[in-house]
Amino acid sequence: MYKYLLLFGMILSFTGLKSQVKEVAPDSTKVIQVQDSLKKKNAQDTTKKETREERRARKKAEKEREKYYYKNILKDSARLEIERLSRIAWKRSLILPGWGQYTNGGLWWIKVPIIYGGFVGAGLTFNYWQWYYNEFLGELQYREEFGQPSNHESLGLGSNWSIQGLVAQKDYGRRNRDLTILITVGWYGLNVVEAYVDSILKNRWNISNDLSFKVSPTLLPNYAYTPGMGSFSGSNLVTPGFKMTFTIK
Repeated sequence: MYKYLLLFGMILSFTGLKSQVKEVAPDSTKVIQVQDSLKKKNAQDTTKKETREERRARKKAEKEREKYYYKNILKDSARLEIERLSRIAWKRSLILPGWGQYTNGGLWWIKVPIIYGGFVGAGLTFNYWQWYYNEFLGELQYREEFGQPSNHESLGLGSNWSIQGLVAQKDYGRRNRDLTILITVGWYGLNVVEAYVDSILKNRWNISNDLSFKVSPTLLPNYAYTPGMGSFSGSNLVTPGFKMTFTIK
């Protein structure tokens, strides 16, 4: 009897010990996970976060490096000076049309009047189409208010125009006026591009403004078609003429 009781007690003690081991195992795993998280947090804390001022300084240094390096190759002083002159030319033309052309030199005394002549022509064209638009718009407003054509003599307005015709002409004037604005903006941009390209050509290649040419007499072969022969003949005939030779330096 005592043997059985002892055996039963041993079985109960072994079962309780096993349950304690099972309960301890998850706790130890949890402890390991907490330790890993603490290690990661400490590692993140040791890495210093970049402040806003430090980030700005780093980006400024990178831009400064890009200014003096091209594909990790240090630019020489000649290239840096060429880039500086090109930036000055197009920036000046962006501020004041014609200023970059004056900075580049050369034929600026021809380019500047052409640039401002384009702006003057654009302004006159804009004024004309604005007046054209207002004339037809005014006639439409008059008929809407009074229900009859006006006695306006400009552009033959009055009973000669229908409502549909007035609307079409009004839209036509407005479209041309807006198109004039777009062309003017394009002309302004072309002025900037010309200053930049001319600066590049002048500083990177030796292009002279001396476009000398000479005129000399010459004899040109005369190939006449003979009817009935089916081909050109008379290759020995020549015609006197002049030859112009351009010399680009």
